[in-house]
Amino acid sequence: MANSMTGFGRGEASGHGYQFTVELKSVNHRFFEASIRVPRNMMSFEERIRKLLQEKIQRGRLDVYVNVKETEEKKRLVKVDKDLALSYDKTLKELAFSLEAPYETDIYRLTALPEVLAVEDEELDLELLWETLHGAVSDALNVFLEMRQIEGKKLAEDLLKRLEVILTEKDQISSFAESMVPDYQGRLRERIQLLLGENSVLDEARLANEVAVFADRVSITEELVRLQSHLDQGRQTLQSPEKVGRKLDFLVQEMNREINTIGSKANNLSIAQLVVEVKSELEKIREQVQNLE
Repeated sequence: MANSMTGFGRGEASGHGYQFTVELKSVNHRFFEASIRVPRNMMSFEERIRKLLQEKIQRGRLDVYVNVKETEEKKRLVKVDKDLALSYDKTLKELAFSLEAPYETDIYRLTALPEVLAVEDEELDLELLWETLHGAVSDALNVFLEMRQIEGKKLAEDLLKRLEVILTEKDQISSFAESMVPDYQGRLRERIQLLLGENSVLDEARLANEVAVFADRVSITEELVRLQSHLDQGRQTLQSPEKVGRKLDFLVQEMNREINTIGSKANNLSIAQLVVEVKSELEKIREQVQNLE
């Protein structure tokens, strides 16, 4: 399946006194890479989110933003450090005794001393919060994947058209290739005849040998067969349910290899011009393939 590597998705979910908003966005990258930003007190969710994304996404650099908002007033708890309070009381008694001063334990004064009382927020139940956050991430991921599929379909349609253009140009190259040897033979015959004169006898066997050497040197039959095979594989790959980016990238490299060999072997101006056009289309395809997962 041709999925674009760029996309955006947003999801929201509320529950257990919190509202989560999750945003995903991605750009091209050879591998999977995710930068996940979550509140400090929920850092344990980062790896869970990463795993959830990796189940659906193979390539791309993702930025994930998790925003949290409290929807209910949270309970606040007062905790007493009893050991510290007793230590304060004991020390004050010893000080009063040393100074021969009266001392009576005053609980209210003790609680006013540093760190005896502490106000804390109610401890988060991370498992309950994950249920809510999981829903927000899933919603954002579904929107994100849908956008990738839509863009990927458009890219696939464009790539199929470009492959058809190359196929047409490849058939034209094949047509010109068929006339290369006869044309060369005719030109060579005329040149030799001109050099030897009209009344001289042409050595047909030697001419045939020279033409055979030329035909072997400029033959591009194997390259055309392989190019046809790569084009067929490219079209099949674009219609495959699998991820296609890496395979298409490889096929474009192979097509470039074949067309370069054709250009270096074919002794024909028309073929040379078509080779330039094919390479231009392949470069456009290569750029588009970089956008596919």
